[in-house]
Amino acid sequence: MNVSSIVVQCKSDNFDEVKAWCEASEICEYHFGDKEKGKIIVTIEGEDVGEEIKKLVKIQEHPLVIAADMMMTYQEEMLDEEIRNLAESPEAPDWLNDPNTKAEDIVYHGDLKKKNLF
Repeated sequence: MNVSSIVVQCKSDNFDEVKAWCEASEICEYHFGDKEKGKIIVTIEGEDVGEEIKKLVKIQEHPLVIAADMMMTYQEEMLDEEIRNLAESPEAPDWLNDPNTKAEDIVYHGDLKKKNLF
């Protein structure tokens, strides 16, 4: 099962009609809207990405919708995979839970946009 949030943009004059359509449709579930800005937040659900895309396209095709874009997505398979990865990964190093570990002794191996901060 996939769940995704969609931001729907319309003219503020058409907000009530688009909101009512979203609420009545079986395509999406209405959650929030800002009439002044003409923005509506809905979610769609699907068994897979293909089903979600079909629903997104139906929203985009509504004659009063200016734009509808997917913002966030949750895919059940991805969550299951991450849970498996966590279960199979080694435990955190002992020094991470050691109250005597000093922050200045921790070596950072990342990169903050190649900036030398020190």
